[in-house]
Amino acid sequence: MKKLIFSVLLASAFLILLHFSVLASSEQQTAPLPEAEEEIRVNLSSPFHSLRTHLHFLQPGSYEPELAAQVFMQPGMTIEEAAESAIKLKQVFDGRGYLIDLDKVPHNENYTDTVSGEFKYIPVHSLPEIFLEKHDNIWLYSRESISAIESLHRQVFPFGPDLLINILPQAGTHTFIGLYLWQHLGILLLVLVGFLIHKLLTFLLNRALYKGAKQMGYDNLVRPYLLPIAKPLSLFLVFVAVMVMFPLLQLPVEVSRYFTFAFKAILPFFATLVFYKLIDVFSLYLEKVAGKSNSSLDNHVVPMLRKVLKVFVVIIGGLFILQNLDVNITALLAGLSIGGLALALAAQDTLKNFFGSLMIFIDKPFSVGHWITSGDIDGTVEEVGFRSTRIRTFRNSLHYVPNGMLADASIDNHGLRAFRRFFMHIAITYDTPPDLIEVFVRGLRKIVDNHPNTRKDFYIVEFNEMGDFSLRIMFYIFFAVPTWPEELKARHEILIEIVRLAERLGVRFAFPTSTLHMENFPEKNSLTPKHDMSMDEFKQQMDDYFTKKEDH
Repeated sequence: MKKLIFSVLLASAFLILLHFSVLASSEQQTAPLPEAEEEIRVNLSSPFHSLRTHLHFLQPGSYEPELAAQVFMQPGMTIEEAAESAIKLKQVFDGRGYLIDLDKVPHNENYTDTVSGEFKYIPVHSLPEIFLEKHDNIWLYSRESISAIESLHRQVFPFGPDLLINILPQAGTHTFIGLYLWQHLGILLLVLVGFLIHKLLTFLLNRALYKGAKQMGYDNLVRPYLLPIAKPLSLFLVFVAVMVMFPLLQLPVEVSRYFTFAFKAILPFFATLVFYKLIDVFSLYLEKVAGKSNSSLDNHVVPMLRKVLKVFVVIIGGLFILQNLDVNITALLAGLSIGGLALALAAQDTLKNFFGSLMIFIDKPFSVGHWITSGDIDGTVEEVGFRSTRIRTFRNSLHYVPNGMLADASIDNHGLRAFRRFFMHIAITYDTPPDLIEVFVRGLRKIVDNHPNTRKDFYIVEFNEMGDFSLRIMFYIFFAVPTWPEELKARHEILIEIVRLAERLGVRFAFPTSTLHMENFPEKNSLTPKHDMSMDEFKQQMDDYFTKKEDH
């Protein structure tokens, strides 16, 4: 399909070229010359008359280079040097499609440039180095202009203006539909060479990209990402070659003008397309880098960055195209800035949320999966979007929070904790013997040491308080687990071990009660437990408990 489109474009260009060739007069002239019915003589009295003298006497029907050279006759120049400069400048005008409208050229003999205030006139604003200036009441091309002609001519005709005529010598004098036969053959040759260059470059670029990607271990990415770059890149190079070769056809200036205009838009268009495709390749690299990061938020940054880069490339490419088409970019940007200000005022909340999302992506105060608290917001982050962040609350509802609000708020990120604290007081009854308390505390410390998910370098398990109704043991530890469910599981395991140890040692947990003790109630045993074991016996009970647990 793309090959067919390319062929249709080439054929269309050929037909348009023929159409303009038919409309063009048999004389190749840079612009319509007024007063054509009168006999034109050498006249250098004004910018208009000097330009008309230069252009008229280089037309096929009135080809007299010696007369056209009069506009270049600076002191010390020979007629041959002046004629050569006149011919080369005319070829530059025609090759680049600089159409000079003589109706707009001033007739004033004392014309002054509005910028410099000098007797100076620039025929083509795109060529400020080429200008006429007044000397002894006559208007001539300046010495600076004559010096610049040779450089301009080499830029337009790097292979010389007679290359195609030398290649097709037998077709030099015959005309057909307003063009010489060698020009028609040159058009056909240019289309054919462009098509062959496109095929060859596409093939070579495909091979080079495939071989390079295969050596780097990315051969599976060649077809979807790298090969689409080859065709627009080859088309860009083809149009560069066509633009260089096109002036060799020496077509009428009207035709050159439109084709030069088209080239100015086509070249930056294909360059923009190449960079647009390269962004996908760059995004693959960023995704690979993001995959090495522990933050899942990086996976959300890459798609956003890819979209931003593509928009940036399209905007810059569009500005280059407009600038090549001689559009006033400064005025355009000024107008867009005023419109952008009005749009920003109307959509300031949306912009605030967008920039809030950028700050979240840059600062990374939280990531997907983290448990965060911010004001009334409490839950797990599920997704970070351009406008809002989606948070799953512990009621299993979804909370959509604008990113602008989160960017300005204080956020407590529980998900970034290295350890999760677990603090409580274990209350035991006042009738617990001191030796039993000591053994129980040691057992609690051993429970912490034996658990796989507790922090071993810092924890506090001490008997530190005598309360109203109980003896209180501080139990201050940390869990090295990443998520809340794992923390709850670890808590469960620790608490179960504490209950089992207390049951084994005969430690009773205290709770707020009112107890009436009747030590000598007839026929009833006392409720107060009797601890008649020694310190060593209590230790033996504890060791038996942990030994039995390890055996299981």
